Amino acid sequence: MAWKPSDPVQTTIGAIIRGDAAVFPPFLYEAYRSTLRRAPSQPLVDVPLTLTELTGPGPANSAITPEDADLTRNAGTGAEALGQRIIVSGRVRDERGAPVPGTLIEAWQANAGGRYLHQQDSWPAPLDPNFLGIGRCLTDARGVYRFLTIRPGAYPWRNDANAWRPAHIHFSLLGPATVSRLVTQMYFPDDPLLALDPIFQSVPEAARARLIAAYAHDLTEAEWALGYRFDIVLRGSEATPFEHAVENVR
Repeated sequence: MAWKPSDPVQTTIGAIIRGDAAVFPPFLYEAYRSTLRRAPSQPLVDVPLTLTELTGPGPANSAITPEDADLTRNAGTGAEALGQRIIVSGRVRDERGAPVPGTLIEAWQANAGGRYLHQQDSWPAPLDPNFLGIGRCLTDARGVYRFLTIRPGAYPWRNDANAWRPAHIHFSLLGPATVSRLVTQMYFPDDPLLALDPIFQSVPEAARARLIAAYAHDLTEAEWALGYRFDIVLRGSEATPFEHAVENVR
């Protein structure tokens, strides 16, 4: 199937929405306070895409190695990251349920203590020298991807006096053109922080379950790692909710 950019932004009276309002979170969601400063107040300007933007340059597939998908050991230290090992796998599908092979999937996340390897993340949780928190892979002919990583920890983010982000993993998906990039977050089942998280709650209620991975015993490896399945649907009535490219991903 052919990749295409996300659905165009639609305007409504007093608000700007994108795509299907039953699936995608709004630009402006008052409880998620960062959107108060970043949400557009005027209709967006439609800038025609050039041929280069529509056809390339595409991901550097040749540079991707199997080691890139192992976040427990891709720091190059020779040692393993600390935390509960998990396997996250799923299929990327289109609106007809057909697999989408050759999709570049990038993942990034906090470590087991809930801290990112980033200069602006300074809350007093330990850093893990053996964990970069980033990985990537390509979907195979069946549209399947697979990461070995550790379960991330929750962390505070100062949205209010006692705000904590649930454990989550960020995913970026790229087709053959840069403008086809889509970004979403995967959460874990039975997390009590989901009910308190304004980012998760900004997604329409009917679509929230599409952001929660399912424990998968068939993916679990004995005495090694727990398995979670997270399928991603690019568009259509069962689409995975995606974030807007200009939002600050937390």
